[in-house]
Amino acid sequence: MFSGIVAAVGRITQLTPRNDGAGTQRLTVDAGSLGLDDVAVGDSIACSGVCLTVVERHGNSFCVDISPESLSCTAGLDAPGEINLEKALCLADRLGGHLVSGHVDGVGEVLRFEAVGDNRLLEIRAPQALAKYIARKGSITVDGVSLTTNSVAGATFTINLIPHTLEATTMAKYQPGSRVNLEIDLIARYVERMLNPNDSEAA
Repeated sequence: MFSGIVAAVGRITQLTPRNDGAGTQRLTVDAGSLGLDDVAVGDSIACSGVCLTVVERHGNSFCVDISPESLSCTAGLDAPGEINLEKALCLADRLGGHLVSGHVDGVGEVLRFEAVGDNRLLEIRAPQALAKYIARKGSITVDGVSLTTNSVAGATFTINLIPHTLEATTMAKYQPGSRVNLEIDLIARYVERMLNPNDSEAA
């Protein structure tokens, strides 16, 4: 479990195919300023919103394995580049964002990324199936970052990004057409299931 408060920006430095016959890739990640002293093999780290398991550690780098299925339903983990990093929560940690599972529900598309003073207006189109879970002033996770929606229209929503968020995450590099990992609020997921207990497609 995570909070959506990004601790560091890391970088995927290498992708290595695994000889498992399943198409699994091993990602080597430079952890940047993320401290790894308390990270062991088997621990979870959110990589741009995707919960992955550490399988190797080398100095300031760690490795995770990712399946073709995970690569097909996420964005930003299929090539070298910067990613948002967050270690899993301890029970005594402050919950600065909201409860985040690290299970991506869909990939959205950036429609607008415009300056509003020192801030940025971010507009994203989510997959249509996720629209009912996104509410005005509700929580949503974008590339592992806990954010609050400003407005919602259908499957499109807007967010205001403050300078700190832009400096502490990969979001400053967004542009129209960028693909982003989305995770809906856990509460919305369970409310939907309770209201529609016989719906096999309920999130």
